[in-house]
Amino acid sequence: MSEFLFKAILQEDGWQENVVIKTNTKGIVESICSDCERKGFRDFAVPGFQNAHSHAFQYAMAGLAELHSVSNSKLQNDFWSWRKAMYDLALNITPNQMENIASMLYKEMLRNGYTHVAEFHYLHHDLNGGRYDNLSEMGERIVAAAKRTGIKLTLIPIFYQNGGFGRPAEKQQRRFISNSLDNYLKLLEASNLSAKNYEEASVAYGIHSMRAVSPENIIALTKIKSENIPLHIHVSEQLKEIQDSIDFLGARPVEWLNRNVQLDNDFHLVHATHLVDEEINAIARSGANVVLCPSTEGNLGDGLFPLNSFLIKGGKWSIGTDSHVGLNPFEELRILDYGQRLVTHNRNTFGNNLSGDNGNIALANALINGRKAMGVNQKAYFEIGKSLDALVISEEHPLVNLTSVKNLSNMLVYSSDPSMYKGSLVNGQWKILNGQHKDDQIHEKFIQTLSELKVR
Repeated sequence: MSEFLFKAILQEDGWQENVVIKTNTKGIVESICSDCERKGFRDFAVPGFQNAHSHAFQYAMAGLAELHSVSNSKLQNDFWSWRKAMYDLALNITPNQMENIASMLYKEMLRNGYTHVAEFHYLHHDLNGGRYDNLSEMGERIVAAAKRTGIKLTLIPIFYQNGGFGRPAEKQQRRFISNSLDNYLKLLEASNLSAKNYEEASVAYGIHSMRAVSPENIIALTKIKSENIPLHIHVSEQLKEIQDSIDFLGARPVEWLNRNVQLDNDFHLVHATHLVDEEINAIARSGANVVLCPSTEGNLGDGLFPLNSFLIKGGKWSIGTDSHVGLNPFEELRILDYGQRLVTHNRNTFGNNLSGDNGNIALANALINGRKAMGVNQKAYFEIGKSLDALVISEEHPLVNLTSVKNLSNMLVYSSDPSMYKGSLVNGQWKILNGQHKDDQIHEKFIQTLSELKVR
């Protein structure tokens, strides 16, 4: 049994002070005592964050797609030119390198307060596009990386069939492809076997995008999927994608989904950047969730999600770091908010007609809906009978030490940085403490991998 004494912990109804949390040997919370008469209370705890959208291998190219063409050619410095650089990396990563990259990334996620990640994984096949003997070889390396670092994992093997609406896959997409629904289901089965290697791993469904899977297979998969298992899909990220959808399907992406599949709380629509009112209403009515990745969406020039209209309709959202140009959950919330302020000229982005406490409202959406994206149904932040997963904020930083609990959530969302973090707990165990992970080989192997790839 372990005992943790915190000056305050953030619960769904606000900060509770002078808290003693006791856990059993597996890190499951056995008791939570607030306003306890004890000595030795230190630091502050917020629930561990869920990173609801990750492409682990892309961490190897973080910050490398910023040397832009200035010629007068038709080459645009946009998502599609970035995608070419991403393909160049994806075509060269071996299973060992995948494990090393993911291990470094997951360690850094833990250092920033993420304790659970949804890995949107589509790098399935060997360098030539052939199948490994283990269909889930690359996914198994991701599981191994999560186990090594101690982060919880929802592995999402992605159904990637086509090169675009009605177009066959391109050569540079050869490592991604499942050419039929049956082949995808075999990959899914193999992924479930890989997840058995780590007790904190689970598997969810994933469709890369509307353009990458045939309409009939999208419909078929949504009909046969198990209930209460998340299904993630990229949707409406780029204007070109929307126009292509209209040309091929006769409808916008979310419009088509709403007409042809039964959207519900299991669906997690990644980005959904460009929506019209009809689509906003459809998502909100269905209970489907949107996964927003503000640092990546800004980096790629995707556009601004219509958050204000979405919130008015009661829409639900979570956050992810996607290409990992940023890895701080509080920063994702800041970028999301500031983008909205610049177009609405209103500083009360998240508050709407609620409390007006932007920090607490933003954290509630990121945490509760983030858990849904992982397949976890837990609304209480810290709960007896559940694991103790937390980002611990050090009291030693003066901004932390001198801020009242009334203002603490907003200070963290709008003014914090990793220098304030003492560490991260997963299942009641320190995975990061004072910025350090116990496995000091992760860093070395990552450097070795980047040297081998020669991408930086």
